[in-house]
Amino acid sequence: NGHCNVSTNDVQNESLAGWVNMQRMSYNKNALNSNHMQRMNSIGFIWVSSDHTWNEHFNQLCSFKAENGHCNVSTNDVQNESLAGWVNMQRMSYNKNALNSNHMQRMNSIGFIWVSSDHTWNEHFNQLCSFKAENGHCNVS
Repeated sequence: NGHCNVSTNDVQNESLAGWVNMQRMSYNKNALNSNHMQRMNSIGFIWVSSDHTWNEHFNQLCSFKAENGHCNVSTNDVQNESLAGWVNMQRMSYNKNALNSNHMQRMNSIGFIWVSSDHTWNEHFNQLCSFKAENGHCNVS
């Protein structure tokens, strides 16, 4: 599977899912043996299961940026519909000051633009600069 996120809905791994859930509950109560915690950390265990989903979307955004040169995923992009929704949720959380600071730092580290209209403005400004370099003026008609 390549991850440690065992679903509680996985009938084949019901016992393991219960054990994983108990580890998370012990961790949240600061009642987990430190050796056990270190061993879980060594295999990349994610203590907050929602972090797994966030990391998956973040990695998708990094791939999107590598392909497209920006992080502005259009809601009209059918291939990236889920990613676009996630990006919008990050912006909404940011605007409400409700975004995890670690998540904000990671988004900033890849050049994420929090106000999507800024991306459009920057694109047009760069086009205008290119136009001026070619034509010697900014009088676009």
